[in-house]
Amino acid sequence: MQISSDSFADGAPIPAEFAFCAADPVTRVRLGQNRNPHLAWQGAPAATRSFVITCVDPDVPGVGDDVNQEGRSVPASLPRVEFFHWLLIDLPATVNEIRAGEFSADVTPRGKGGPLAAHGARQGINDYTGWFAGDGDMSGDYFGYDGPCPPWNDELPHRYVFTVHALDIERLDVAGPLTGAAIRAAMAGHVLAQASITGRYTLNPAVSL
Repeated sequence: MQISSDSFADGAPIPAEFAFCAADPVTRVRLGQNRNPHLAWQGAPAATRSFVITCVDPDVPGVGDDVNQEGRSVPASLPRVEFFHWLLIDLPATVNEIRAGEFSADVTPRGKGGPLAAHGARQGINDYTGWFAGDGDMSGDYFGYDGPCPPWNDELPHRYVFTVHALDIERLDVAGPLTGAAIRAAMAGHVLAQASITGRYTLNPAVSL
């Protein structure tokens, strides 16, 4: 399989319009347009019955003590963990392209609704759900796509890996909430092929992409 995007090239920076947060010279960050990027894929196996789209940031700090703290920085050497930004499942096998902004075109405090989505697909709960759990203004279930917002003081530029998975079943049988871990577990043994494209993003003006 092959995957491409009109929104960014593989290994290149992701434009701010596809991010949850954008850099601001006065306030450091501001809310972004939060549009999902364009994705297109080809070469899926003939036996494909559905697709799953995931977006994962593997560069999230494993310890948050220094995150977004004045006078401190998040060292590049710090251990990193994964953060799910998008989980789209049960996408019909007849679909091979997603338009920019088709599934997300803004930041929705307390999260966008779900799980039902366009094309009869379902969207999972991304990891902003946990990130905002203690925030009285933003807490909620964040279904669908919510883009990059890495710490503004992180020394490491973050990678955002968009993957299309071709499955041999039409509907994914997920036990419990549609989280990243649950969706991965449900996909096990059903993935016929997959392809990924990676974009890079930072909010730290001292870090180059």
